[in-house]
Amino acid sequence: MSRKRLKKKKRRSKFLKVFLVFAGLILLAVGLYSFFIYQDVRSVVNQDLHENVTAIDTKVTKEKVKNKEPINILLLGVDERENDVGRSDTMIVLTLDPNNEQMQMVSIPRDTRVEIAGDGRTTRINHAYAYGGSEMAVQTVENFLDIELDYYTRVNMEGLTQLVDAVDGITVQNDRAFSQGGYDFPQGEIQLNGDKALAYSRMRKQDPQGDLGRNERQRQIIEGIIREGANINIVNRIGDVLDVLGTNVSTNMEFGDMVDLATQYRGARNDIVTYQMSGQGGMYSGMYLIVMSDEEVQKTHDMITDFGTS
Repeated sequence: MSRKRLKKKKRRSKFLKVFLVFAGLILLAVGLYSFFIYQDVRSVVNQDLHENVTAIDTKVTKEKVKNKEPINILLLGVDERENDVGRSDTMIVLTLDPNNEQMQMVSIPRDTRVEIAGDGRTTRINHAYAYGGSEMAVQTVENFLDIELDYYTRVNMEGLTQLVDAVDGITVQNDRAFSQGGYDFPQGEIQLNGDKALAYSRMRKQDPQGDLGRNERQRQIIEGIIREGANINIVNRIGDVLDVLGTNVSTNMEFGDMVDLATQYRGARNDIVTYQMSGQGGMYSGMYLIVMSDEEVQKTHDMITDFGTS
């Protein structure tokens, strides 16, 4: 072999070694970065977000997830203010069906007349959270609809709007033009940042449906966050998301539970069905309440328990 060809071979060999070392360093850096992100997320979820409730049997839930059965998650949107525990003005039973890749969001109006579980008083359903926190809210919804909840997630409504910014905004379909909080919301598809989402979700006086219309807009925001949250580049936005979650969210999910849902139930976001309970409103003992008929309660029960089973 000539010296010239030998030199070329040595240069190629040296270049290959340098390239492999460089590629290895990149892979190591990416691996370490991913590991630290993983550790940060797990720490925030398990230490800052996690709050157990005795009303939910997590062993049963884990078995359902393992078998990829439909599960029910109670979403509580709480308006918490200084020196006030707050009330759950938004209550949604979210059912995830992984096998048919669909989810269902059933809204319970905050003024719904129920007996508060563990308390005995008959009043608005949103008082359950004020009386006994997430524990009592979960028990009350389970008793009212005769359903089994698998997880719950409580979100401070102020934090919900921060989540909108964390996922870089959402898109919603607005049914009626209105102005609220210094913003104009035209009819049709609109883009919302966090501040606009908060104003959009709070409008009720200009809506003929009042609180029911507001509930629908709040549900739209949650749906928008779910859609965008599944599509964002989590590496670039993870810091913002963790900051918001750590101070505004509590749930009985642990990090491992979230990983399981993200991998096994991810497809459920492809088809979203919504429903809002409706009843007869009136004054009872000086308080406005919505009374749900037995037929409406049974219908809602069937919608939740039969979802994904047929």
